Amino acid sequence: MVSAVLLPEELAELREAVRSRLAWDASVSDEELREVIESELFRHAKARRMTAADRSAAVSRLYHSFRGLDALQPLLDDPEITEIMINGHQRIYIEKQGEIQPVGFGFESRERLEDLIQSIVGRVNRIVNEASPIVDARLPDGSRVHVVLPPVSIQGPIVTIRRFPPRPLGMPELIALGAISDEAAAWLRELVEAKYNLFISGGTGSGKTTFLNALAEWIPPGERVITIEDAAELQIRKIPNLVSLETRNANTEGKGEIGMRELIRASLRMRPDRIIVGEVRGAEALDMLQAMNTGHEGSLSTGHANSAGDMISRLETMVLSGADLPVPVVRQQIASAIDIMIHLSRFRDRTRRVAEICEVEGFCDGEVRLRPLFRFEEVGEAEGRIRGRLKRVGALSGKRKLLMAGKRHVD
Repeated sequence: MVSAVLLPEELAELREAVRSRLAWDASVSDEELREVIESELFRHAKARRMTAADRSAAVSRLYHSFRGLDALQPLLDDPEITEIMINGHQRIYIEKQGEIQPVGFGFESRERLEDLIQSIVGRVNRIVNEASPIVDARLPDGSRVHVVLPPVSIQGPIVTIRRFPPRPLGMPELIALGAISDEAAAWLRELVEAKYNLFISGGTGSGKTTFLNALAEWIPPGERVITIEDAAELQIRKIPNLVSLETRNANTEGKGEIGMRELIRASLRMRPDRIIVGEVRGAEALDMLQAMNTGHEGSLSTGHANSAGDMISRLETMVLSGADLPVPVVRQQIASAIDIMIHLSRFRDRTRRVAEICEVEGFCDGEVRLRPLFRFEEVGEAEGRIRGRLKRVGALSGKRKLLMAGKRHVD
């Protein structure tokens, strides 16, 4: 039999036919819906020339347009896909096992993709339109969704979906994958339990959120933890007294926006033992630093940077974007608030590892001084995989730690 694939306009025609038949009964079961779709498909002239696999794919595609997320559903059902990138309605790319590759299908029209976008953002009370063309949202499974619409995007709606495993990777799994050594992990556990303020830096896709989740597993279950995120994606499951806060976009009248700064300030009135800021990107960095400096020890956060030193510079820039403060004052705030910087990198073999761990030793001669503690040292490459280890290169100075009430010296 010669294979025949339905064209976008034929899919749209069949969808409308199915919708017309279902208009009288919106409570149709999944099985009944599939039967209606199959019935309509077999009435189509092209169905006789389709292979069994093509017919099954067409039925599934139509079914997912009613019950799932249309063309995206098969991709979301594949646990090996970690990223879905939609560049306009006809071009979809995925990241699978570290490789980016195109898929052989798309949406039948730009309008269909736009309808799906509105459905996704509407579920989490977000708004995206020409007046507000950029938004962060999430899917029911926790996947992070970032949307950019025209006129900002030239080639049509752009959607990027970051997938997360159903069960977040813990530190044992990260050790098994070679992302961190046993020694460094055991040492970080002591720091978390001793309530040191830790900051995780790294590039896009380096595993910052995964690592933050793994560190949070070591927070004692009796503590009260507040998480603050743009779009909720942390999966902290071992803390009973957990409060999760999420930012809110402005409404259609431009009112009602609640940003990271407001949430961090609100969290201080919730009697938190620790505050976890999923990612700092702007002026909220100052509020985070002030929270760390006012008794909320053991706090965690992440940010985008190319190294631990670069993250210090970026934090400085973030603070200055929202406050007219002298640079030395900002640097003093950073040096006082953050105890440890953990930098993650995505290496050329597509593995994600801890590249360096540094102590924020203090503020000296107008600069924030970092002391390297662990550094990944590459020793070669075999079978396309980088060989090396996270080597201990220094010890905690103890200079600041002994002055901090409630913290024991860890080395």
